[in-house]
This record gives sequence, C-alpha cells and structure tokens, in this order.
Amino acid sequence: MRAGAASLIAAVLDAGSFVTWDAPPPPVADDGYRAALDAAARRSGADESIVTGEGRIAGRPVAVVCSEYEFLGGSIGATAANRIVAAVERATAARLPLLASAASGGTRMQEGTPAFVRMAPIVAAVAAHKAAGLPYLVHLRHPTTGGVLASWGSLGHVTVAEPGALIGFLGPSVFEALHGRPFPPDVQTAEALHEHGLVDAVLPTSLLRGIAARALALLAPEPEPDATVVPPRAAPGPVAGRPAWESVRRTRRPDRPGLHAVLRHAADALPLSGTGAGERGEALVLALVRFGGTACVLAGHDRTASRPPAPADLRTARRGMRLAAELGLPFVTVIDTTGAELSPAAEWGGLAGEIARCLSDLQELPAPTLSVLLGQGTGGAAIALLPADRVVAARHAWLGPLPPEGAATIRYGDPGRAPEITEAQHVRAVDLVRAGVVDRVLDEIPDAADEPDAFARRVAGVIAEELRHLRHGDAAARRAGRVARGHRLAELPPA
Repeated sequence: MRAGAASLIAAVLDAGSFVTWDAPPPPVADDGYRAALDAAARRSGADESIVTGEGRIAGRPVAVVCSEYEFLGGSIGATAANRIVAAVERATAARLPLLASAASGGTRMQEGTPAFVRMAPIVAAVAAHKAAGLPYLVHLRHPTTGGVLASWGSLGHVTVAEPGALIGFLGPSVFEALHGRPFPPDVQTAEALHEHGLVDAVLPTSLLRGIAARALALLAPEPEPDATVVPPRAAPGPVAGRPAWESVRRTRRPDRPGLHAVLRHAADALPLSGTGAGERGEALVLALVRFGGTACVLAGHDRTASRPPAPADLRTARRGMRLAAELGLPFVTVIDTTGAELSPAAEWGGLAGEIARCLSDLQELPAPTLSVLLGQGTGGAAIALLPADRVVAARHAWLGPLPPEGAATIRYGDPGRAPEITEAQHVRAVDLVRAGVVDRVLDEIPDAADEPDAFARRVAGVIAEELRHLRHGDAAARRAGRVARGHRLAELPPA
C-alpha cells in the first residue's frame, strides 16, 4: 500500500514534532477543476498535493516537503509549486536542513504551462538552500516522474528511493501513448537507478528515519566544544633504511588492510553511490564519515575492487568534492591503487581529463583537505587524489608514475629491473617527506599486514587528529599553504 504524506511524516519525524507551514489554498474559479480538487481532498485527506512544515528527526530540527500522491497523482500546480518554494526559502532563512519526499506524476495538466514553468523557481530555491551550506535530503517514492524528478527530485546531497519505485522522466503510459510501444522494463526502477549511480540507496520507509538521522548528523554536525588544538605531529622517528622495493612488495600483500578496514574504526560511515549523473565506478568508495567528532566527505580507492579506477570513479570523487564544498565539510582522500584502467572505454570516457579536473578541483576546493597515502600509489589514479592541505603516508606507502615493472621497461627495456628503478625514482614515504610531498608518516609495526586491526585503528585516529586541526584552520592560510606547496614541488630537482 502506498504511503501518504501524513503516514510518511509520522514514520520519519519524532512523535508530535511536526508543525505545518501550509495556509489554505486559494479558491479556483473553474467549476470542473474545483470539483476535481474537492474530490481529491476528500480522497486523500490533504488540501493539496504538497505538504510542508517542520519537525525533528532524532531531536534535530528539519524542514519537510512531502508529496501526497492521492491528491491528483501528486501533480504540481501553481499552489503546490508555491508551497515548495515558500517552504524551501523559509528553511533557508531559518538555517534548517530540508527533507523532500517526492511521489508525483509531474506537472498538473489542468493548469498546463503556467504550472510547468514553475519548475524554474523551485530549482532556484533549492539551489539557494544548498548554496547556503544547508543539507538537502531527497526521498523518491513510487512513482516519481516528470517535472518533479527533473527539478527538486534530482538535486539531493543524498538521495534514497523506496524498493520497486517507478522513477523516470517520462512515465511509461505516456511513452506508450506517444510512441505506440511499451517502455523497456526494468529501466525506470529504483534498483536500476541505484545500479547506475543516480540514487545512493534503495531502502524501505521503515529505515528512512534512521538513515535521515545519520545523514543529518554527518552533513550538519553539531559543533564540538572548544578545545586546545594540538598541531599534528610530523614524521615519527627515523624512517630511512629499508629499500624502496621492500615497501612495494609489502603494499602488494593481499592481506594488507585497506580503506574498508579503516572505515570500520570510524565513528560512522554512510556510503554514497555513483556520480549522481548516470555512472557508478567500482574502484572508489564515496562516503560521509565521522572520525572522532569530525564529519567529512571521503573518497578513496578500494583495493579489493575487481577492476582499476575508471573515469566514472574519478567523476564520483568529484561529486564528493562538490558535496564538501557545498556543505563546508573537510574532504579526505585515501590512495591505494595499482593504477587507472587502461582501455578504449577509459580513453573515450575522458580518463586523462578527469585526472586533470580532479587535480584542479582539489586545489581550488574551499573546504579543508586531507590525503592519506595508504598503500600503492600508482600513476594518474593516485596523483588525482593527492593534492591536499595535509598529506599523511603509511611507512611503506609509495607514489610513482607507473608500476615499477612498467617504469623499468621504459627506462631499461627490462621489467626485471623494477627494484633498481624503484630506488632511483624516490617513491618511498621517507623520500616524499624530504621532497615536501608528505607531511607525516604513520608507523607500521613492522608491516600493516602483520597488525591489520591495530594499523587500521591507528590510521583512523590520525585522520581524526588531522581533521580536528584542519577544521580550526583559516581559509586564507589554507590557500597560502597550497600555493607554497605548489612552489616547493615545482622547484624539486630531477631524480
């Protein structure tokens, strides 16, 4: 049974916390349309297709915009559109996060073009809300089509959908009427959209409250009490001595802990899915994460993935950068990759351009940035996530332009000379510290694979410490630091 606005609000908000913002709709002159509106009101128990107001989720204030599908199919006419705009603007003025739950067939055909063009002011209001650094959560119910999906239904920082929901731009009945054939099955479904990186999760309404509470805690965290901020430590102890090739071999151990092991020691981690624009890579994790008391957006390589990073993975990382910029959250990258995908699809998908855009976006990002070189740092897939205000490296982590065997083939015509060229290229963490690429080295005792849980816990703790420091930093100082680092790197002597 389809959930109406009242039952959904009751299921998601704290009991008794909802207060409506809606005034009675204005009278309608057309007798036939007025009769249809009256019948819709009796059937749905609502006075329009949109219900707005405010309440609380796990004690946090939140504004709500919710479709009532039983009122003329949730269609958006002038009154419904005006309610949405007024609610979004009121939420923005009150600095409230916004939860929008859509179930609609789109523009109300009884009103035609005057209703249709109201998509633009709705989008403008949502854009202003996001530009103010306020969270915008979207919940897509069955069905969500047309102008609602093409406006406020597709702009969420985090977007979830109910299982089996029909979600698509052109409804299947309209498509069949216009084209004389049915729309292909299993395309306009919540599950298909999740598979293609257009929604972050598919979950029943019973879980929406919990996910919304976690998302709000991560996207709009409460400020921590003021405390003395201790500057992060530099590289601990002597880190020289071991050959570079030994570090390469250690990072290639299949039992070496990776990003997922680190996330198990975070205070909370809410995964996101895909680019939000029809792609989902397989080799990059994007998530909202809290380390200690600091929330952040994290993008990192998944060393367990079955394929290397592709253009879609880098576009997913750039989605994370936009999210961090909009909400003023620190952005954390985790590097652990054997290199980017080498294939015709990757070339035609704009791999080189995406590496360049990642480098550009990271260095222009207004939010604090932290990069963690966790293991292998091979090629463009690694360098794309490297620029940051602070760079931390595990003791055996390394960074190079190619896999050592490839570099040795180019330099000597012999992949067997990989250990030799690895030493010559200064790829080790200690070399990166001396060059000014890395600020801090994390111990491995003696190897992360030999102490996986303790190492992962130590990484999570260092990320929390670094984020506390970065969060209290000054934006102008961050910018100056990035420029200074760039100058240092530009002046590095050749190997």
